[in-house]
Amino acid sequence: MNVPFYEKLWMWASAVLIVAFLTTIVAGLTGSALQPPSHVETIDPTKVWNDPRFTTRGATTDGQRTTVVNVAMMFAFEPAEIRVPAGQPVTFRLTSTDVTHGFQIVGTNANTMVVPGYISQFTTVFPLPGEYLIVCNEYCGLGHHVMAGKLIVEEARP
Repeated sequence: MNVPFYEKLWMWASAVLIVAFLTTIVAGLTGSALQPPSHVETIDPTKVWNDPRFTTRGATTDGQRTTVVNVAMMFAFEPAEIRVPAGQPVTFRLTSTDVTHGFQIVGTNANTMVVPGYISQFTTVFPLPGEYLIVCNEYCGLGHHVMAGKLIVEEARP
């Protein structure tokens, strides 16, 4: 069988690429050992309502910093209305009891995914008072379009 030189060259190049791809996949799998990052905070999604980190939901302020604890579930946020002061750092701590949800505060840079079994956390500042719509931007089921909440940013009290 007579195989032209250029065909042999392309066959060898293809074989080398396949071996390179398989090597990177195997190295990636064994190197990471399929473990989540160690800095990720986890939670049992079946016990969210009794977990001490999520029994007190809503906004709590210590004067300098506000923390909002919220639970996403089909097809609502608990609580659905949140009040925070303007001009102060606000830390959101979120989890889900059922499926993956999104948490987006429309008109701001606040946006995260809320995944069952994990606690999502981010901090932002709302400089201006006003009302903001909170939406789920990750399709979560048939009632996804009605999943919304309200963030009320109030003038900071002296």
